[in-house]
Amino acid sequence: MPARVVYFNIDGGLDYENQLLAEWGVADKIELVGVTTPDNAEDTFVEAVADADGVLVEYFEVTRAVMERLPKLKVISLQAIGVSNVDLDAATDLGIGVTNTPGFCSEDVALHTVGMIIDLVRKISFLDRSVRAGHWNPMLGGLPTRVSGKTIGLVFFGSIPKLMVPILQAIGLRVIVYAPTKSAEYLEEYGVEKVDSLDELLATSDIVSLHTPLLPETRHLIGKRELELMKPTAFLINTARGPVVDEPALVEALTTGQIAGAGVDVIEDEDTEKSDLFPLENVLITPHAAFISEESLADGRRIALQQLVQRLVFNEAPENLVNMGTGTR
Repeated sequence: MPARVVYFNIDGGLDYENQLLAEWGVADKIELVGVTTPDNAEDTFVEAVADADGVLVEYFEVTRAVMERLPKLKVISLQAIGVSNVDLDAATDLGIGVTNTPGFCSEDVALHTVGMIIDLVRKISFLDRSVRAGHWNPMLGGLPTRVSGKTIGLVFFGSIPKLMVPILQAIGLRVIVYAPTKSAEYLEEYGVEKVDSLDELLATSDIVSLHTPLLPETRHLIGKRELELMKPTAFLINTARGPVVDEPALVEALTTGQIAGAGVDVIEDEDTEKSDLFPLENVLITPHAAFISEESLADGRRIALQQLVQRLVFNEAPENLVNMGTGTR
């Protein structure tokens, strides 16, 4: 019998995935089933996945309680980079492999982030809104300053900030990095400087760009104390995850002039799609769109499917395994 995989609440059909399976010569080895429902309840998910060997999800929260009700499940493939919506310890305990899709959108997020930086510095969206409101005045909002000679601080240094570095340096920015797991020698290979603490980066930088995964230790990494360390002329960019920033603290910092502005592609509460950041004029906001392009979405689907095939068809450890739970079920 072919392995059964449920795609749970994933947009679009499965024609592309089935085409890939045919190209890989394994179409008869694995069956893909799409389940789309507005009901994200635990019982609904368990019922949909009960007979599946694998499941592909994007945002659904897979808890220990959910996995304990799915004794046949062998692998959870996340069509995303972040893995915070899966209890990895529970998956490991239960012998379930968990995979993700690192790198599928690095180029897209890097370009989006640089675009936000340029937009904020040059007041592009702010001036566009003012013109549309009837104000033909290039001086509104104060004079911008050039970025050449200024400092941008990158918080962590994965594939996305690595792609940003040449562009940032080309427009004259000095690049410093807070990345505890990276050595100064490693960072020097990319032409950037290591700082020893987040506090140092925040106090030094004219622009701060966040590139951290959402982990217990990075939740509210940037809060009231951290924002108070930043320059009043500084900008904060968050294209990582919303909860990395304490949003009420950011609203206060932007309202009081503690920092000059912010660019965010993510907010803390994306379930309700509401935020006190929305009315503020010194914030540039996009709707979690930095990762999106035709190419990135295709790459993400392909990589996620590859993980399932590696585990369920070839009984191999998936390339992007993020826990130790494979091969025991």
